Amino acid sequence: MKALAIENYGKKPNFLDFPMPKINNDEVLVEIYAASINPLDTKIRKGELKLLLKYKMPLILGNDFSGKIVEVGTSVTKFKVGDEVYGRPRANKMGTFTEFLSVNQEDIALKPKNLSFEEAASVPLVGLTSYQALHDILRIEKGHKILIHAGSGGVGTFAIQLAKHMGAFVATTASDGCDLVKSLGADEIVNYKTEKFEHSIRDYDAVLDTIGGATLEKSFVTLKKGGKIVSISGIPNGRFAKENGFSSFKKTLFSIASYKLTKLEKKHNVQYTFLFMKHSGEQLRILTEMLESEVIKPTLDKVFIFEDAQKALEYAEAGRAKGKIILKLK
Repeated sequence: MKALAIENYGKKPNFLDFPMPKINNDEVLVEIYAASINPLDTKIRKGELKLLLKYKMPLILGNDFSGKIVEVGTSVTKFKVGDEVYGRPRANKMGTFTEFLSVNQEDIALKPKNLSFEEAASVPLVGLTSYQALHDILRIEKGHKILIHAGSGGVGTFAIQLAKHMGAFVATTASDGCDLVKSLGADEIVNYKTEKFEHSIRDYDAVLDTIGGATLEKSFVTLKKGGKIVSISGIPNGRFAKENGFSSFKKTLFSIASYKLTKLEKKHNVQYTFLFMKHSGEQLRILTEMLESEVIKPTLDKVFIFEDAQKALEYAEAGRAKGKIILKLK
């Protein structure tokens, strides 16, 4: 089978031939119809996550997909051959820019009936990230005020809709995507090219940061005491290392690296959490209900055929996409 892979960190990916994957008893074999491109793919390609994830080379890129099941393991009870599914494979099974994928039955869900394969492929990573940030960590409730950075990006377009469904007042940062985020339900839009969000946003309950760096650090002032900030682009801290079973060495390393953020936590009396999204077919099924009832609608920017995957990755890394970028395989 053909797949888009890297042979070393920092190198450009190329199409390589791989043997067909074999499935374990609790896995299914999926023929990939579509996959989406995420900033996570760039971070993995560049080797920026080597402290969190270890992979053997060559490494197939890609972190979410939609497709059709062509084989099931002997212990699989939730799916059958022919089922249309979507999902985000667990971290050690990543690699969705390929024609076939073996994936655990607990990591997938039936594809929303009202979505195309391209639309469905846009959901798993950003949908699970948004749900775990807003529901599991920030515990957004009706009346809460939340700032979501980069509202026109992949996570942002999904998180705005989910936060509104949960009853929150949503502020977001954007520039060229102001009209888009308004159409998604954003209540307040800060054009970061002409305004500074840290000057206008105050006493919020929560922040979802997708940018990191200075943007993350400035976000602490927007929260009221007891507020929470979740970042998918910041620095893991010691608490993250402890909760995820990392070694004492990495716990110390992350604690040192995140010292400035810990200091800001204490100064503003808020809680900082680094989120590395986890696979969950169960949570995908919750999102499926929202998608089928059109509470949330996928936001696509461009669809590329698989043969143009290099162009698609270059477009993604340019950072101008409004919504998701999709690779179409079938």
